[in-house]
Amino acid sequence: MIPLIDLNRWRDGDRAGVAAEWDAALQESGFLLVSGHGVGAGLREAVRAAAKRFFALPEQEKAPYAAPVSGRGWIPIGKEANAFYGVEADASRPDLKESYTLGRDHRTGNAALDEAWFTPNVWPAEVPELATLCAEYADAVRALNEELLRISAVSLGLEEDWFVERSRNSPHTFNINRYPPLAETGEPREGQFRVGPHTDWGMLTILDRQVGYGGLQILARYGEWIDAPYVQDAFTINIGDLLERWTGHRWRSTRHRVLPPPSESPAEELISLIMFMEADFDLEITPLPEPISRRRDFPPVLAADFFLERSNAATVG
Repeated sequence: MIPLIDLNRWRDGDRAGVAAEWDAALQESGFLLVSGHGVGAGLREAVRAAAKRFFALPEQEKAPYAAPVSGRGWIPIGKEANAFYGVEADASRPDLKESYTLGRDHRTGNAALDEAWFTPNVWPAEVPELATLCAEYADAVRALNEELLRISAVSLGLEEDWFVERSRNSPHTFNINRYPPLAETGEPREGQFRVGPHTDWGMLTILDRQVGYGGLQILARYGEWIDAPYVQDAFTINIGDLLERWTGHRWRSTRHRVLPPPSESPAEELISLIMFMEADFDLEITPLPEPISRRRDFPPVLAADFFLERSNAATVG
């Protein structure tokens, strides 16, 4: 259901085979794993170690870096509720996580867009190495994203740089999510998760995760929650709502969740590195022509408006 694709096959010339598997996976589940991505394990663990030093600070030392959902800085536990998109976020059941969220250091030339979506990153003085490590990691993942966008375009029969050309000025959000242990969060409420059931909002999500009891689950077509497969050193990739809409529901933006802190392992603490890759925010999105799209009855939508609607729905308070 969720295949592992070695990107070295694409680089070595098996473009048709990789593109066919890519298209099939995104039609079936919207999820896949990729190996051969070239982002070193040492860098990933160095980012985690630096982030963990920040998260371990007393709350009063982290407070000056607090930010809203989709902002830049620290999002404390209790400020985000992904499960409640479409209605007001439920403050009684927020996600059991804290995050450090970063953005792309970039200017589009559109002053209004830059002010809204390219605000400066906030770096904690207490962990000075975090800035350098995150910049190195984000650069590596953005390069990977361009390769994945080329595979996506080829798999749909488009020009290879079709998606790349439409995401050169995109924000690209980088979230470092810490999932605290049960001893810290206390027993979760009924229906409360580390991250509640949701779909992602943009184009591609590139996730480096740690395996655990309270891990990632995906909602299968037949309505059952299944554990996402984990392969050491592979990234988990999924598409978001915007790309689902762009492909006229050919590809699936699938609901997923991160289970609550487990009683089986009350000391379990996990840190995920998540890059949310977007389209240009001043771009109007309409479904691609048939036979790519299965449906073309979605009205045009500005990418920034689409993203803002979802961000506001996930915000508590």
